[in-house]
Amino acid sequence: MITIKNVFFSYNSTTAFHFPDMHCSASEALLITGNSGKGKTTLLHLLGGLLRPESGSISIQDTTISSLSEKELDRFRGNNIGLVLQQSHFMASLNVLENVVLASWLATGKKATDKAKALLKELDLEDQMYKLPSNLSVGQQQRVSIARALINEPKLLLADEPTSSLDDENAAKVADLLVQLSKEYNAALIIVTHDQRLKDKFSNQLNLN
Repeated sequence: MITIKNVFFSYNSTTAFHFPDMHCSASEALLITGNSGKGKTTLLHLLGGLLRPESGSISIQDTTISSLSEKELDRFRGNNIGLVLQQSHFMASLNVLENVVLASWLATGKKATDKAKALLKELDLEDQMYKLPSNLSVGQQQRVSIARALINEPKLLLADEPTSSLDDENAAKVADLLVQLSKEYNAALIIVTHDQRLKDKFSNQLNLN
């Protein structure tokens, strides 16, 4: 599903990362851990096409995303990659349902309203969909981010520190939910985190050191 080989990226002469080769298949989950400064978020941004490697290759199914043009990459990302970032970046003036629908419209030019409602219901957000995101709890906002990431049925689901701001109960719920939904949507799931609570939940792990 997703494979990286010989990937190197640098911000400057003193901050550079050579990442280990890795592979994650459809419906499988991979937990990437490591101390601060080891490149976890950089790797996730490379996998999501938000950054480009200086060398090496990143392939999702049969597409080498590191060789796509910016326009091709934007289109590919919208249709194939779901991102759950540390900061949700909601449109503050839109309600929860509109924020999720917006993700489908940006990727496809169509508003998948019924699918968005079904996703929000599945994530136990049916009573929150007409509220502004700012009126939701942190845990609810995280679930909205997951709904937005899944609306286009991505082949790859990427989550950056999805539990870092949650209490133990909600952290466990979000982790279980991500695994459940990745299997349901047959998507490869990659989580980058320093949250020690997640280590016991995932057998497939890669530590950046």
